[in-house]
Amino acid sequence: TYAGVKSVEVIRKQSRVVVTGHVEPNKVLKKILRTGKKAEFWPYVQYNLVAYPYVAGAYDKKAPSGYVRNVVQALPNPSAPTGAGEHFTTMFSDDNPNGCSVM
Repeated sequence: TYAGVKSVEVIRKQSRVVVTGHVEPNKVLKKILRTGKKAEFWPYVQYNLVAYPYVAGAYDKKAPSGYVRNVVQALPNPSAPTGAGEHFTTMFSDDNPNGCSVM
């Protein structure tokens, strides 16, 4: 084993290896590439971990079930003000279901 690696899980069905621990991802990738094997970072994340899983480029038919491509557009903008969508919740009222302010 290598320093910092706690566990290595091989998922043959997805052609995926998960390395867990305190390691630098680029160093792990370089070690694997030195063996002559083809390797790249896993391009997918679980769809429930991203804010917009169906933006252009995120949805991928090749992705395993429950995963989308890890693209910048799918992640929330860290510089966006918090509560940006809060004003939309006041447009509809449970007290008056026929009234709304959408135009």
